[in-house]
Amino acid sequence: MKTTLSIIKADVGGFPGHASVHPELVKKAREELEIAKKREDIKDYYVAHCGDDLDLIMTHTKGVDNETVHKLAWDTFVACTNVAKKMKLYGAGQDLLSDTFSGNVKGMGPGSAEIEFEERKSEPVICFLMDKTEPGAFNLPVFKMFGDPFSTAGLVIDETMHAGFSFEVYDTKENKKVVMNTPEETYDLLALIGGKSRYVIKRVYPRGGKVSSDEAVACVSTDKLSKIAGKYVGKDDPVAMVRCQSGLPAVGEALEPWSFPHLVSGWMRGSHNGPLMPCAMDDAVPSRFDGPPRVVALGFQVADGMLGMPLDFFKDKAFDRTRRESLAVADYIRRHGPFEPHRLPLEEMEYTTMPKVLQKLKDRFEPA
Repeated sequence: MKTTLSIIKADVGGFPGHASVHPELVKKAREELEIAKKREDIKDYYVAHCGDDLDLIMTHTKGVDNETVHKLAWDTFVACTNVAKKMKLYGAGQDLLSDTFSGNVKGMGPGSAEIEFEERKSEPVICFLMDKTEPGAFNLPVFKMFGDPFSTAGLVIDETMHAGFSFEVYDTKENKKVVMNTPEETYDLLALIGGKSRYVIKRVYPRGGKVSSDEAVACVSTDKLSKIAGKYVGKDDPVAMVRCQSGLPAVGEALEPWSFPHLVSGWMRGSHNGPLMPCAMDDAVPSRFDGPPRVVALGFQVADGMLGMPLDFFKDKAFDRTRRESLAVADYIRRHGPFEPHRLPLEEMEYTTMPKVLQKLKDRFEPA
């Protein structure tokens, strides 16, 4: 029987402000998922957090987009929201954009990434959690994992990877998707995903080798809160999972792209570019200017549908220099204050509070 790995996340209340998740919310989420595990709605779970986002990592055998699993996540977020409201946490329930559950969490506020797969002899998976940024923040590192031989040596020295990978890319503006193959369509793929505010990698599939081409080996949550709500209600804070080893990027190859703190959109009020800092889960507490943006990497050895305990990869001192570089970039770009390119271009400010400022000044403009 195939295993399904689901990550469903939401911001149900910050502690304090947008900094972190209160331990009481983590406790409540664990209680809800433990009950679900006992009634066999799920096989295993791990409650994680990154910044002010609560991340439910679950395994089960029900496939992707399963109503039972998604309702479990929704009900857990509602229960946690009730705790958050009693504690007067900031933005309690802000990612729950509906009053009632409607089949799955898509379009309702929470983000989700899921893959279904036949477990191999050994099944290492890395779950990546982000805060203070958007889904396009995954474009560069996911491409480097599966398409850049300077990052993933296996693309050169492992003949089972020579067939390349298929990238499923979403056009988040037109609500369309396209599948592009590497290595032959690498330049066309980069032409799209370089525009990370619009074109977002959703899934990656192998084209040959040891893993079935029908099984996704990477998946990213692509939910855009502003598009759902029609206004700024918080940043999207995406999550993703990547399967590793045996014809896929090795664990170390999936982590290598994060040694470069690339610029991503989000940070303060979802309106600024800043460096993405890899850090341990307990260090994912964005504070300076509500940032900088963070990413956490939790490694699991999935066995018979069970997660076990994760390894917190970015605790490693090997990423200390990356963190120092992140802080140096943060110093530099923060000195721009309200000017681009620190602040996002106007077309990307459409769903922030900026339109209200422009509306107030509209009648004061006259022909030049």
